[in-house]
Amino acid sequence: MKLNPLFPTIETLGINTDLYELTMSAVYFQSGHAGDWATFELFTRKLPPTRSFLVAAGLEQALHYITHVGFSSDTISYLRKLPVFSRTDPAFFDYLHRFRFSGDVHAVPEGTVLFENEPILQVSAPIIEAQVLETFLISTINFQTMVASKAARLRLAAHDKQVIDFGSRRAHTPQAGVQAARASFIGGCNGTSNVLAGYEMGIPVYGTMAHSFVQFFGDELESFRRFHDAFPDHSILLVDTYDSLQGVRKALQIGGKLAGVRLDSGDLLELAVKTRELLDQNHRKEARIVASGNLDEERVLSFSIADAPIDAYGVGTDLVVSRDAPTCDLVYKLVEVISGGNIQPRFKASEGKGTVPCRKQIFRQREGDFFKRDVVGRWDEDANGEPLLKKWVQRGRIIRELPSLVASKEYARQQLESLPGFLKLLHTTEVYPVEYSQKLLAIQRELEEQYA
Repeated sequence: MKLNPLFPTIETLGINTDLYELTMSAVYFQSGHAGDWATFELFTRKLPPTRSFLVAAGLEQALHYITHVGFSSDTISYLRKLPVFSRTDPAFFDYLHRFRFSGDVHAVPEGTVLFENEPILQVSAPIIEAQVLETFLISTINFQTMVASKAARLRLAAHDKQVIDFGSRRAHTPQAGVQAARASFIGGCNGTSNVLAGYEMGIPVYGTMAHSFVQFFGDELESFRRFHDAFPDHSILLVDTYDSLQGVRKALQIGGKLAGVRLDSGDLLELAVKTRELLDQNHRKEARIVASGNLDEERVLSFSIADAPIDAYGVGTDLVVSRDAPTCDLVYKLVEVISGGNIQPRFKASEGKGTVPCRKQIFRQREGDFFKRDVVGRWDEDANGEPLLKKWVQRGRIIRELPSLVASKEYARQQLESLPGFLKLLHTTEVYPVEYSQKLLAIQRELEEQYA
């Protein structure tokens, strides 16, 4: 029996989308609009209640998809058999067979700090090509941006202590675990427990031992000795299987170097203080204390405020699923159409879901070393500030080299340093100022009057 791993392949990228992307595309084709260009923008209308900023991530995977998406003969045969396409012009399927992305892509670099109503990514292409991308782009950028933003909050809370992604086993899929390791590294984590992420992307990998390892040997001290014999320079011993402080005392009986101990339950602050005392009294000042177990940025911050003698935090579930804000609620909206050589702005007036027309640029203004405000204007405006959206793809080809993952992580660190002080707080009622340019607002008013 052949088992289906449910992993997408190059051959299935085109149909890794929602059905309505393809039904709309069929109508565009049959009505003669396949060659009309359109611009879509990916953004969030409103930040989650517990977020004062986002950290953009996922661009590399988005660009891979965009530059490889297509439809194989097998997937086209599948589409032909769907009842909804029973009356579709056969020429549409011939079009899908030749389908390749031929448009332009602008986006902010990964690690960029963004706010609501600011485009993370912008696609300008023939309408069908731009439409088909929607589902994948929202999915991959929403997830990685969500995790990178959570990691940034953990980084701010941990101050100069290490934060390690321990969340692969709690991610919603194995693939999500690898993407979470990548995004959390950009956002500020020092490494991950996920070995595939280390292999594929060079992210530093960390690990200790499980309670099952201690239980298997029956005797806690024997389990420690066995592990230390195998890894004499890298033994971080999990001491809370039975009694945390007794576990520390047993770890101290191990000769040679002790890399550290891990506390995974109980009153971590009290245990960390007593553990540090035991380690120092026994001349093991080099031994580090790693804390784990249902950690989030609130708990990490409380340890930082208390000056807890914890050297590293392993964060799992709350990081990879971002429990308090599990989505950035990104949307992908049409803002402009070019038909017959004429640029036609597009907008939505839906209550609570309105959009602003025209292809845009973000202009970031600074005051000294810190962000002061952002102005969102038309892409061709000459506004004050640093333009954040860069062109990555032109006529279907990547034209700009992507930074390394380490460079994106460093860029994110610089972005966090440039945040105004109030945005570095986990809870703030102040909002970073983001304004639309007068030119954009004038175009919107004109369209509102026209459609009214």
